[in-house]
Amino acid sequence: MDYFPLIVSDQDRMIVQMIRQFVDREIMPVRHLLDDDNEHIIINDILRKLSDLGVFRVRARDEQAEPDAAGPSLVTSCIVLEEMSRGDAGIGIVAGVNGWALAPASQTGNKEVLDLFESLGQKESPCLACFAMTEPAGGCDIENIPALHGKTIHTRAVLDGDEWVINGAKRFPSSANVACLYCVVCQTDPSKKEEGIALIYVPRETAGLSFGKFEKKAGMQSDRNADIYFDNVRVPRTYRASEPGMDTQLFKSNLTIGRVCSAAAAVGCAQGAFEEVLRYTGERVAEGKPLREHSIAAGMLAEMATGIETARAHYLQVAYMLSHRDQYPPAYSEQMLCQASISKNYATEMAIMVTNKAMELMGSYGYIRDYHVEKYWRDVKEIQLWLGGAQLGRFDIARGYYPYHVT
Repeated sequence: MDYFPLIVSDQDRMIVQMIRQFVDREIMPVRHLLDDDNEHIIINDILRKLSDLGVFRVRARDEQAEPDAAGPSLVTSCIVLEEMSRGDAGIGIVAGVNGWALAPASQTGNKEVLDLFESLGQKESPCLACFAMTEPAGGCDIENIPALHGKTIHTRAVLDGDEWVINGAKRFPSSANVACLYCVVCQTDPSKKEEGIALIYVPRETAGLSFGKFEKKAGMQSDRNADIYFDNVRVPRTYRASEPGMDTQLFKSNLTIGRVCSAAAAVGCAQGAFEEVLRYTGERVAEGKPLREHSIAAGMLAEMATGIETARAHYLQVAYMLSHRDQYPPAYSEQMLCQASISKNYATEMAIMVTNKAMELMGSYGYIRDYHVEKYWRDVKEIQLWLGGAQLGRFDIARGYYPYHVT
């Protein structure tokens, strides 16, 4: 089904079709192997092919543009992420996080950082970026800026002459110990609260930067997560994304964008599971006719389809709003964080419902890896839990409608 007729240009439609064909050709035949690809041989081959397609490239926005939204490509980026997640959400997240980490530099036109990423890409393919945010203490407290104002960010960045000196640790970031470049959420001075938040880029080979072991997760093994440690890490002053105050806006924008993109990934998982169960129930015969011809199965399939279509419609609406900065509030506003949080919460709850029902319709085949549904079932729960999980999302939804304060 072509469900993007009104909001995607012909050029962007070609991009989506190219990615859809890539997923069907390169990911679908091996998706059942990816979670056991411990050495990332298959996964790295897929990532290199995506790099050859230009998926990991990034460009600077017009220098006159304000960094308050994701830009006109967010709708297409979300659709691409959905298409990739239909095959493997982990690969989709690796691609999405790359743009997410580089968005602050791109939005402010930080040429030195963008040139650095390009030079790193000439030495390594694929060259990825990582957005390092969560910390061992406090977890999603860092993302709860309306209540905590950046005071709980323990990774410190101190200016020493023309260099930032960074000390601290980060937990769980995507592409850790894989990426070439790290956008690190730091605090320069806790007493300055939001004015002290800084986004500073650190190349992987910088002295004092080290990593923990790769985490073994329930799902999404294509996306590697590990702890990151900063021990007097020094980088040039110009590697900061922007300046005090503006970095906070960029951080808030990334939280909003991350949530709407998470919704797209969840919809992709639900779509992949739905396609599997639709095929299975068309082939599986019960009482002399295909399973999906029985009314109870038809009703379940209809409920799944309704959830997918409505979740998709909302994330596309929010992505459209974020792409039209002249008509809607900026991405760093509580109003847009609210809308993106609605998208993520609804889409992940929908995807959990869809994968649960798919498992029920397929019976014991649902939890056998060769039938794929159990993979989507595992992946969507992980999507629900990151970026503050459903509960912080609910706080941010409430704040979009009235001045709610966590007590």
